[in-house]
Amino acid sequence: MTVQFNPKESSEIVTKRAFAILSNLEDHLPALKELYIDLHRHPELSMQEQRTASIVATHLRNAGYEVTESIGQTGVVGLLHNGVGPVVMLRGDMDALPIKEQTGLDYASDTKGTMPDGSSVPIMHACGHDAHVTCLIATSEILSRMRDAWQGTLFICAQPAEEVGHGAETMLRDGLFTKFPRPDICLGQHVLPLATGTVGHNSGTIMGASINVDVRLFGRGGHGSLPQVAIDPVVMASSLIMKLQTIRSRELAGDVPAVVTVGFVNAGVKHNVIPEEAHIGLNIRTRSSIVQEKIIESIRRMAEAEALAFRAFKPPEITTSDWVPVTNNNELAAKRIRAVHTGLLGSEKVVELPTLMISEDFSQYGLPGRHHYNGESIPYCYWGFGGHSQELYDAAPGDSLMAKFLNLPSNHQSTFAPEPKSTIRVGVTALTSAALAYLPGTGSI
Repeated sequence: MTVQFNPKESSEIVTKRAFAILSNLEDHLPALKELYIDLHRHPELSMQEQRTASIVATHLRNAGYEVTESIGQTGVVGLLHNGVGPVVMLRGDMDALPIKEQTGLDYASDTKGTMPDGSSVPIMHACGHDAHVTCLIATSEILSRMRDAWQGTLFICAQPAEEVGHGAETMLRDGLFTKFPRPDICLGQHVLPLATGTVGHNSGTIMGASINVDVRLFGRGGHGSLPQVAIDPVVMASSLIMKLQTIRSRELAGDVPAVVTVGFVNAGVKHNVIPEEAHIGLNIRTRSSIVQEKIIESIRRMAEAEALAFRAFKPPEITTSDWVPVTNNNELAAKRIRAVHTGLLGSEKVVELPTLMISEDFSQYGLPGRHHYNGESIPYCYWGFGGHSQELYDAAPGDSLMAKFLNLPSNHQSTFAPEPKSTIRVGVTALTSAALAYLPGTGSI
């Protein structure tokens, strides 16, 4: 599908408009930093983002948007109709992670939350969604103030539950693209351990697919002193876990990207009691649905074989959840937005990202089908922007982007702490200018 935009507007013209529209961004950075700090201090778990959603909704209403709350439980939609033109969706995710913050910041989170199983956990914005929300709000306000410089419809989407992989799906099932105008393009971004002032692009597959697999193995419980009359699911699980490592090394070709991770093993509660069952939680990352299916079938085959070998009286239960597809950027959109970012930031500040094996549910917005919408796929573009100071980035060991990633505080780590003002500056610049690449100018700038 061809993405709609004004063919008369070159990237140079868009860059000129963006420079003008962003000319007073520096004046707003202190207030945006305060907003960021407030969001950082008050993280919320997936599908519990009521406070964050309320903040987004209030800012959008004050900026003149038509606001609808509680889309997909806690999602927020803001629409700003500004004449005839494309519908451009900007998405930011809101949820945080069950991680205890170890940054040492004076605004570090000491918030606790409740998991679905009722357990209490510390929470922090260890993935930068506080920065994403801040940039989304800032861009929405800037474009509202400068609506005489563009035309079309701005569609703001504040999404819940990205961290558990089903926030986008939940919003789509709740009518995101049927109750509201269907976008002509969807745009999103993510803070990464790059230097601030830097954006990272990939015009093809930027992120892999992800799926969770749960394996339950059933034994026969008993006293720890009498293992011969029991069937020990802990030993069964241990044997299976070691064999699962051979899927990547012995069942896939060396040049096939794939990761099989055992994230947890749960079995038993007492030292001298052999439990009835063991639960293994796995995560699979691939760049191909065919490879993903092959790995799942291998897990199933191995689990069933282990159960048979250990004389289990019941076959294993194997279920999948939280499927997230590959993120494939629309090539034309990625090239156009990259050209605009290069014009604004300079070529030295626009880097090529390799295909990352992390995953994101942003790509769900591009997929038609049951519970989503009818018609063709919706084009989308997704990029990264830097969160570490240039000094910290330069000091990190490594002579390549990925080598430095290994030596810098990164997403999902308790020490991940983007530098607020410079991170917000580049995030707002990248998101605003990307929107302007598809919102035609009016000639007033």
